[in-house]
Amino acid sequence: MQVHVADHPLISHKLTVLRDERTDSPTFRRLAEELVTLLAYEATRDVRVEPVQVRTPVAAATGVRLSEPRPLVVPILRAGLGMLEGMQRLLPTAEVGFLGMIRNEETLEADTYAERLPEDLSGRQCYVLDPMLATGGSLAAAIGFLVNRGADHITAVCLLAAPEGIARIERELESIGVPVTLVVAGVDDKLDENGYIVPGLGDAGDRLYGVVD
Repeated sequence: MQVHVADHPLISHKLTVLRDERTDSPTFRRLAEELVTLLAYEATRDVRVEPVQVRTPVAAATGVRLSEPRPLVVPILRAGLGMLEGMQRLLPTAEVGFLGMIRNEETLEADTYAERLPEDLSGRQCYVLDPMLATGGSLAAAIGFLVNRGADHITAVCLLAAPEGIARIERELESIGVPVTLVVAGVDDKLDENGYIVPGLGDAGDRLYGVVD
């Protein structure tokens, strides 16, 4: 797995504001979308294109367009939804699927409770959105799910990652046979005893949408 930590002053600035516990939910959502758009620029460097001829007001020109089948963007519910609009700004013609995954707080493993994806993903490039790569269970399960349906190129976009989560993804996907790239705004120090990233930014879902009892 290739890991790309996006190094840009604007990314660092927006991530700092997201970390601040005083940042309210509306501001958090807006900044998360802006940050994802910046990360998407890095994440789509290898998006597949094909040549196309167009005509300008002056002459014919050769350019490129996104290849078919179109890329598939897959936010992991619920927090991944907060990243979707930022990704769609850069890939407005991409298709969107959904995976509902939740972390079992006792085992720290991921359970799938919903999915809305094509049965056959052969030849598809997939972009998985998950704000926090903490223990790595949800993301590893999501990538495995997509590969089992035929996806042949996967890029995961996360706001933050922990070293333990990265190591788990690399370990579990070692023999998967599909290229995987991880694009993040930052890699933090560690996980705490509850499986949260330190220093992190708290629970991304709660900060995006509020606490749901």
